[in-house]
Amino acid sequence: MSASPLVTRTLTAEEIPAFIGTVFRAFLEDPAPESVAAEIELLEPNRTHGAFDGDELVGGATMLSKHMTLPGAGPHPVAAISCVGVAPDHRRRGAMSRLMRAQLHSQHGSGDAFAALYASEGDIYGRFGYGLAGHRAFFAVPRGAEFQSTVDVSDGRVREVDKETALPLMHHLHSKVAPARTGWLARTKASWQVYLAENEAELRAEDLTKWRYAIHPEGYAIYQVKRNWQSRKPGHEVHAKEILGTTPQAYAALWRYLLDIDLTTTVRADAAVDDPIIHMLKDATDNSRQVSDGLWVRIIDIDRALPLRAYSAPLDVVLAVEDDFCPWNAGTWRLVAEADGPATVTRTDAEADLALGARELGAVFLGGTTVGELVSAQRIRELTPGSAQAASRAFAGDHQPHCPEVF
Repeated sequence: MSASPLVTRTLTAEEIPAFIGTVFRAFLEDPAPESVAAEIELLEPNRTHGAFDGDELVGGATMLSKHMTLPGAGPHPVAAISCVGVAPDHRRRGAMSRLMRAQLHSQHGSGDAFAALYASEGDIYGRFGYGLAGHRAFFAVPRGAEFQSTVDVSDGRVREVDKETALPLMHHLHSKVAPARTGWLARTKASWQVYLAENEAELRAEDLTKWRYAIHPEGYAIYQVKRNWQSRKPGHEVHAKEILGTTPQAYAALWRYLLDIDLTTTVRADAAVDDPIIHMLKDATDNSRQVSDGLWVRIIDIDRALPLRAYSAPLDVVLAVEDDFCPWNAGTWRLVAEADGPATVTRTDAEADLALGARELGAVFLGGTTVGELVSAQRIRELTPGSAQAASRAFAGDHQPHCPEVF
């Protein structure tokens, strides 16, 4: 007997707890009650889709209404894709494709210009038009590592305080820095709550402390300690969740504080690939840096998304775009941009300069992946000599895109 066809639709508020349970089950996790409660508060039922086998919810995906900083243009609305999963016993039946198609068409109808996500597996989302737009760097710096003599750690004192004391300052400083850092998200009260949530069972299993808060007049660090009591001396590690400074001096002061914590051996931090810590160190090899995929971006509507960001150089280029999942994007488009000025995107019958797919367009949107890279990788075809170099220069940003929080 053949399986019944799956049906995809948006969920009601009453169905959200079942949705969360299904997604956690898809990721082979047992959610703690506090994690479920935090997710329920964060999710928007009308932007959450479920896949049903009859009356049974077997998969789902949600879109969080966020604001992401774009190159040179500050924060703009983004559909932050999260909680995408299909129950283990209902895979390979097309549920994921149905969910992605429902999301994209919903986004097109609601006015979302672009979407972003973190991928649990890198080969999943390319077929739905998501491109690798930024990377994450994982730094490991040994305790006591020296800084260059030119590094100023300021006169501001770093103090450890409790969460309630730290939160007002963190809210204030994050709201100052985030609008200038490509890929960063604006944080609401609810998203701060999820960002700082703690699972007691996981902490015990990993022998981790709760979050600790170190504040500076112009910055803060959120970290925890992974305990490792050894026979001769402690080998604890500092795991930094976020280190933020509104000035280079404050940033250096917070790193210096973490690097000088007694009983520890290493500071580990997740940051942008162009984080200044490498160049702050007296010995640039005095760290271990591993790089993995970060943000994946999907352009929902080309003519609305591309003008949102600023461009670093003038550009007049015609793009031939293939997009099977969002057919309204397919065709030939002319992008005209001024350096740090307005940009326009219009349909055209002109000969194309570059030929690419939706996946490649998403990859270059934040400036973390260049057009030239994708030409060399044979992912973009340069039809007019010189057009790839011009587009690479224009799409470049001041910072490598990075999002400190996984959503």
